[in-house]
Amino acid sequence: MRAGKVEFKDINEQPDALARFGASLDDIRRRLHATDAAGRLIVGADVAIALWRLTPGEGWLAALFGNRVALPFTRFVYDRFADLLFVWNKWSGRW
Repeated sequence: MRAGKVEFKDINEQPDALARFGASLDDIRRRLHATDAAGRLIVGADVAIALWRLTPGEGWLAALFGNRVALPFTRFVYDRFADLLFVWNKWSGRW
């Protein structure tokens, strides 16, 4: 994400796109990954929150789930859901 713009990359077409951060293909499939304007890696719920901040009409979601009180809970729930979804996709033969 750079300067309010989002560029999506298909990890199936560029499986080593985040190799410089040490992220494996399974890591990327398990959690959302993005880089910010400074080139830092953002992972998981923090990516969703960053996207909500950039999406018109969705800033309230970022405020609700990304505030300092809710953020630990948001990350925990996101991580558990991402783990289940990853296992289900593996079991279903999608990867």
